[in-house]
Amino acid sequence: MPREKPKLPIVRPTTPAPDDGQGSVVVERQAAKVEPPHLYQVVLLNDDYTPMEFVVMVLQEFFNHGLETATQIMLKIHHEGRGVCGVFTKDVAATKVETVSAAARRHGHPLQCILEAA
Repeated sequence: MPREKPKLPIVRPTTPAPDDGQGSVVVERQAAKVEPPHLYQVVLLNDDYTPMEFVVMVLQEFFNHGLETATQIMLKIHHEGRGVCGVFTKDVAATKVETVSAAARRHGHPLQCILEAA
């Protein structure tokens, strides 16, 4: 994947100072405004076929949750139909969704994983 070039500061020439007899140009640098990246939630959806143990394993392995937290999220998914696994930048969230979906398919489970704007 090609890297984006870093954004350089905006450079604007100004008129020469009145006492500048050489016609020099004064360069004024403005700091580029950098906004924080947009964040996305990775959400697991409940189904009637994926074992609870598999969901807990996914939460531990792919989202680095401990057993207790993973179990709490799994129960939320089971009772409420969905649960947030984590909040990430878009690229990381999309990778997590694909990784979880591939693992579910590999194990023969219909577990669905989506991303939503946080």
